[in-house]
Amino acid sequence: MNAVAQPRRLGFFTRLLDETDAAERYRLATEQIIHAERCGYHSAWVAQHHFHEDEGGLPAPLVFLAQAAGRTSRIRLGTGIITLPLELPIRVAEDTAVLDLMSGGRLEVGVGPGGNHSAFEAFGLDSAERNTLLSRHLEVLRDGWSGRPLPGGDRVYPTNPSLVDRVWQATFSTQGAQRAGAAGDGLMLSRTQPRPSDAPDLSLADIQNPIVDAYMQSLPMDRAPRILASRTVFAADNREQAMRLAERGLARLRTRLTGTGRASGGESLEEMISAMDVHIGTPEDVITSLVADTTLSRATDLTVQVHSIDPPHALILRSLELVAEVIGPALGFAPVGAVSARHVA
Repeated sequence: MNAVAQPRRLGFFTRLLDETDAAERYRLATEQIIHAERCGYHSAWVAQHHFHEDEGGLPAPLVFLAQAAGRTSRIRLGTGIITLPLELPIRVAEDTAVLDLMSGGRLEVGVGPGGNHSAFEAFGLDSAERNTLLSRHLEVLRDGWSGRPLPGGDRVYPTNPSLVDRVWQATFSTQGAQRAGAAGDGLMLSRTQPRPSDAPDLSLADIQNPIVDAYMQSLPMDRAPRILASRTVFAADNREQAMRLAERGLARLRTRLTGTGRASGGESLEEMISAMDVHIGTPEDVITSLVADTTLSRATDLTVQVHSIDPPHALILRSLELVAEVIGPALGFAPVGAVSARHVA
């Protein structure tokens, strides 16, 4: 079954990084998800980030998605990701079960071990144990959703066994991909990831194709692959405007990365675009750039985000339109159920 062609779906991922306060960030992100539904996107995703507002200030993704569910009717709503080692898994099982029922079965549950090591200290946990905690907590989630007895004999209410088949695991490594594949879960690939110190010029596809290989080799034959590739995509009607915004946004990101010792690559705009795996410009520019990313030919889901460009809200809406109308279909990721969604700035 693994070899059977799978649907190729288009998704939108928002990091909630508009330059405003938290309440307005949440309002704008909700409007973006509503617009994505109008444009025919299959899914919308939000990440969980504790403490750091410039990384994506949303510590409670399930709370946010609950209100997004009330403002939408069709688009699937996903966590990309919940940092599961930091959570009490029984509570996650309960909250996701309730949210899925209230949204009409539209929840997708993306989880991962977490990359912010300082958050583990704040939660009184050891970041070195994050992968062990992830596996242990995933087992509790599956037991809870399925109605199996927990220690002490109690069972989660309400049960929701269908969520077992809607888990996605995010990873940077072949080991993580093997874990996701063996469990029959979906695989989530990041928009960018660090290059090895001994091979700084590797492309993102050079790094992620072996991760996909490991996933496919571990996936049971009776499970269809689910491979979500997140990519930074900012499409605009005017290339010069897009590049001006990129220069500002990527420089801001580079300043943050330099402060943490994680900056790499050159200083020019072109070097930053390459180092941070950004696909930017007119729809034709973006199509040419994405076609060169061979990982996408293996993905069942392409999920676009504008981070780290972080343009103004109106231009995010316009980029969503251009991706749905031109870019996605050109790559085989067609929108579904789209209505007239043209945004007037």
